[in-house]
Amino acid sequence: MAYSLPITLAIVILLTWLFNCLNVLKEYERGVVFRLGRVLNQEKGPGLVLIFWPIDRLVTVSLRVVTWDVPPQDVITRDNVSLKVNVVVYFRVVSATKAVVALESYRYAVEQAAQTGLRSVLGEVESVAR
Repeated sequence: MAYSLPITLAIVILLTWLFNCLNVLKEYERGVVFRLGRVLNQEKGPGLVLIFWPIDRLVTVSLRVVTWDVPPQDVITRDNVSLKVNVVVYFRVVSATKAVVALESYRYAVEQAAQTGLRSVLGEVESVAR
């Protein structure tokens, strides 16, 4: 009976550690594993992913197509006509590692690139007078 408390405590700690090590990623998710701050070469998932907690950290990224409604943009064409344009952007992450490591926020980067591209393309267009 004297050994039951330490054994029970050890079992609880072991189970807690095991549950922190096991991760389940859905079919549309990929995981990027950082081991002591360095990214591992291969993306993980889908399915059961084992990491060595607390040494490893798992960052999950969705690979599904995301739709984003760009706020209305005021654009000036080549012949100085002011337009207000609404746009919808569709994007999908192809490489989870690049999305996590190369960009601070890939969603914000896509948002800014879409707005910049929209202004650039419509700035070169001449309006049609009717």
